Amino acid sequence: MPLPQLTVYRHDRRTRALITLAGEIDLESAPLVRVSLERCLRDGIRTIDVDLTPVTFCDCSGVNAFLHAAQQTTVAGGTLRLHHPPTTLARILDLTGCGFLLLGLPFGHLPPPLGDTPAAPLPAPPPRSAPLAPVLPGDVR
Repeated sequence: MPLPQLTVYRHDRRTRALITLAGEIDLESAPLVRVSLERCLRDGIRTIDVDLTPVTFCDCSGVNAFLHAAQQTTVAGGTLRLHHPPTTLARILDLTGCGFLLLGLPFGHLPPPLGDTPAAPLPAPPPRSAPLAPVLPGDVR
């Protein structure tokens, strides 16, 4: 079985983490996303910012992993926010109406559908003070 085309980088600052995902998020790599975000909660992280700038593709299995992680984070008293989603993910969030759960926008204030007036940029995730280094191997079972 080939390794998923996804790399996870993590940078912690006390109870906050910046997770940067690079590559494709699909049925094969979504478990890696789920495990990475669950590990943050186990490590006491309560604010999780997910930078998706280097993500080239994300399908509904990735959305499911993010929604599950957001629910678990909320139960633990924290927040999870996605930053700079790729076009495919933005489209799925637009079509399903669940962007307010993951993008930190107030309910009913979602960005306009793709192709309309561009939305204001999302707030930038916290700055990195160290170079990125993968924290998990690509194959999660």
